[in-house]
Amino acid sequence: DPLSELIATILSQNTSDANSSRAFNSLVNTFDNWEDVANANIRDIELSIRSGGLSQIKAARIKDILQTIKKEHGSLDLSFLDTMPIDEAKSWLKALPGVGPKTVGCVLLFSLGKPVFPVDTHVFRLSKRLGLISNGVSAEKAHDIMGKMVSPEDVYQLHMNMVEHGRRICKSQRPKCPDCVLENVCPSNTN
Repeated sequence: DPLSELIATILSQNTSDANSSRAFNSLVNTFDNWEDVANANIRDIELSIRSGGLSQIKAARIKDILQTIKKEHGSLDLSFLDTMPIDEAKSWLKALPGVGPKTVGCVLLFSLGKPVFPVDTHVFRLSKRLGLISNGVSAEKAHDIMGKMVSPEDVYQLHMNMVEHGRRICKSQRPKCPDCVLENVCPSNTN
């Protein structure tokens, strides 16, 4: 559901997949529902998500987001985003505290199937190394550039392939260029 995707993506910020999954699972096992999280003491939220890192910041952000959604919509249900035009849904999500374009893209793509291209750390790195965006482009601007570059029917698959390629081959510190299927066309090839 979009709300769970939103919270999971917030927990994924600045940490590993393993740590964010651990934090999300702990959060949903500590509290019965999102309403309980919204009404919880920030310290209790923080303790439940500690394994994800930056728990003080993320706990306050999660509580603030949940309370904002409840105040504006009367419930903790984001399914209304599915009926909104994409640009309106993006704007609505970006207005939430601490929600940027990557989080917006993840919520809209993964929970609602909207053709919004999230640029995470792997996609950002690959986009620069492949020359799809210039080195001076910010992560925020990369969302706009990549979003216009990718056809709607290819958004999900390209995003997933770039993330996997970034994790396995085109690593941040030691890219495995000899093992890369793009070795002959990549302007950043280290061989």
